[in-house]
Amino acid sequence: MARPVVILFAKSPRLGLVKRRLASEIGDVAALRFYRNQLFRMIRELAKLKNFEVILALTPRHSRLQTRPGFRNITQNNSGLGQRMARCFDMFRRRQVILIGADIPDLSAAIIRSAVQKLKSHDAAFGPAADGGYYLVAMGAKRPTAPFANVRWSSPHALSDTLMNFQHHRITMLEKLHDVDTGHDFKTASISSLRRVPKYP
Repeated sequence: MARPVVILFAKSPRLGLVKRRLASEIGDVAALRFYRNQLFRMIRELAKLKNFEVILALTPRHSRLQTRPGFRNITQNNSGLGQRMARCFDMFRRRQVILIGADIPDLSAAIIRSAVQKLKSHDAAFGPAADGGYYLVAMGAKRPTAPFANVRWSSPHALSDTLMNFQHHRITMLEKLHDVDTGHDFKTASISSLRRVPKYP
């Protein structure tokens, strides 16, 4: 069987580009520090995965990130979020694909492995976020035609809207994790050891 593909969906870590809602409360520099730390921490987690193909899907276009040997950079196109996500899955129609976010403090290699295990008996697995969205979506070869159609992104309905597209598929859930979008999230999350900006992943 072909190796599972894990795709890290991320923005280039640039001042003023990332975590804009968080930046409005804690400042652009602090938000960038948080995002860079999470992004590089996630890259270190991905390096723990054996027998996976690892891809970084970056925005804006032509972005590149120095990471680890064997990791591949691609750029997202300029369409909406759902279309960009669907494009990543369409690149690997017959393989298991796990798409993850870059800024979830508790997302680990172990959770990604768990998603692959669940695909043995399910068509898709979701990692729900406490705010109503999701930090991970994994699919096998049996997928909806338009898995991310009519989703109200950045809202408490993002996961429930997505699940409407999977009504005829076998779905399972992973553990619920917390995103960091607000100053309150930032203060209450267990991220005190991650606030210093590392130079390299």
